[in-house]
Amino acid sequence: MSAIAARYARAFADVVEKHKLDAAKTSTDLEALTQLISGSSELRGVWQSPNVNPEQKLKLLDAIATQNGISKQMRNFIAVLISQRRIGLIEDVAAEFKSELNERLGVAEAEVTAARELGPDERSALEAQLAKITGKTIKATYKKDASVLGGAVVKVGSTVYDGSVRGQLKRIKEQMMAQ
Repeated sequence: MSAIAARYARAFADVVEKHKLDAAKTSTDLEALTQLISGSSELRGVWQSPNVNPEQKLKLLDAIATQNGISKQMRNFIAVLISQRRIGLIEDVAAEFKSELNERLGVAEAEVTAARELGPDERSALEAQLAKITGKTIKATYKKDASVLGGAVVKVGSTVYDGSVRGQLKRIKEQMMAQ
């Protein structure tokens, strides 16, 4: 991620905090707009083109904002990205924004990979244990991967907790090879 994207993301997080906007809705709206912009080369082309009148760019943005029920602050943020010729960084900005909001709200995202589908009680217990370890509220996404064999592999940020049977077998093998 670029430092520029992080700067814009922090600034927008400041706006969300200052105006007491619903962080979850704002994040969802930004994600939806990011998908819209990323999925349309024509839209990006118009907004990135120096040949298109800035007023026309903003009229197009206003139409999209009205159609999608986007807040005034979100509309203004996208307008700044357009006017500063940074709309091409929208994906990086959105990712940095989500990360910045999570940090400010004390939320950690976790990726859990298990050999089987975990039940609601197992998920709650795992998330509670992760919350105790990290000191943050956990937002987990779950994947199923039979190659894990049993247990789970959990990634929180850049930290990986490998409680899988596959991981245990690998550690045993490494210990045997070392002797």
